[in-house]
Formats: sequence, structure tokens, C-alpha cells
Amino acid sequence: MLPQKGNLYLIPCTLGNTPPLEVLPLSVKKAVEHINHFIVENEKDARRFIKSIDSNKIQSELIIHEINKYCSSDEIPQMLTPCFQGYDVGVISDAGCPGIADPGALVVEHAHKQGIKVIPLVGPSSILLAMMASGFNGQNFAFNGYLPIDKGERKSSIKRLEKLSQEYNQSQSFIETPYRNNQLLESLISTLQPQTMLCVACDITLQTEYIKTTSIESWKKIKVDLHKRPTLFIIQK
Repeated sequence: MLPQKGNLYLIPCTLGNTPPLEVLPLSVKKAVEHINHFIVENEKDARRFIKSIDSNKIQSELIIHEINKYCSSDEIPQMLTPCFQGYDVGVISDAGCPGIADPGALVVEHAHKQGIKVIPLVGPSSILLAMMASGFNGQNFAFNGYLPIDKGERKSSIKRLEKLSQEYNQSQSFIETPYRNNQLLESLISTLQPQTMLCVACDITLQTEYIKTTSIESWKKIKVDLHKRPTLFIIQK
């Protein structure tokens, strides 16, 4: 008789150095305590996070697979093998919620195909927290990932998102590699129309948190350094 399949738990982590139990519920602690099989973006960071949740967990007993841009989709089914042996498996992102702007979505896709129950746990999502704090349309919004690096293409993309926002009353959010945040903010200020609204949400849930929503016209007078700080940008026309 085959063992009952284990579940796939989507385990949120912090968005920075915030003490875990300040932003994560008890359900996350309980999941980390009983799971020994994990699929993660970065093993070192994941082990540090697991230890911060359960300092008594024996690290040598953990079985950890990495999923990142170097990982082939052919490797994912093997990562879920423990589920068919009756063990629960946890997915941990580098920051925030697995599967949201995160390669963990590929694991979830395979789990559904293989009839494995997927259990998402509550935790901080920078995308949703930024939307909550923006004051923009929470009924209709889109997350667009990264904008193009090329200046010309990026300018065209910004104008396209501004037009979409105006036509559909849809908030448009996106991110940038942290060391290029200041350049993106400059592009937004120089490209968007003066009355278009922009929310910049930086270091969400951290002590250095900075969230501000105002018009592009007003942003021209504001000085803020976003360099190497995780940031969400949202526009609403």
C-alpha cells in the first residue's frame, strides 16, 4: 500500500532582517518545525531563516534542493519525490511569499500536475503591502515585474503602463534590481505626466521603511536614496 501523499507548503519569510515572529503567524512556525524537506532559492539564506524560526532544528537532517534561474524544469519533479513517500515539503523564497514573482511557482505548477495538495501560508508580500499603502485602485491592479534595462525601451514601457492605467483605471506596479532603483525613479519622473500619481514603497516592514504617494510634479522636489533598497513602484493615472 502506497503511503498517503505529503503536502506542499508555501512558507513565507521576512522581507529583511525583521524578527520573524513580528511579521509571520504561528502557522509558519509550526510548518517549519515539522518539515525537513525544503525547496528554496538560496540554501544558505533558507537555513538561516529556518534556524531563526526553530533554533532546535538539527540542520544536518534537513534535505534542501535549490530552485533558481540555473535550475532545469526537468529537475523539479524529483524535488517533489518526498511527497510520494508521505513527507511534507516546504517551499521558501528569498524574501516574501513563494510563487509571487518567484521561481517557486514552477514547483507549485508541478505539484498540481502530480496531484499533490498545495497549502499556502500567510506572510508578508511586498506587492500586496505596497498596494495596501499606496491609496490606489485595489480593485484593479497589475504587477509587471521588471521594466526593460535599455533606456529607450524602458521609456516606452513606462508610457505604455501610464496609458493602460488611464484607460482601465488600473494601478500598475513593477520592481527594479535594487542597485538601479534611483535610475528608474529618475526615468519615471522625466517620462510620466506631471499629474500622474506615483507610489514608492521601500524597505517594507523594516525599520527603514519608506512609503510615499504623490504626483510626479511633487516627486521632482523630493530627494530620496533608494540605492540597494528593495522597492516597489506603483503608478496610477
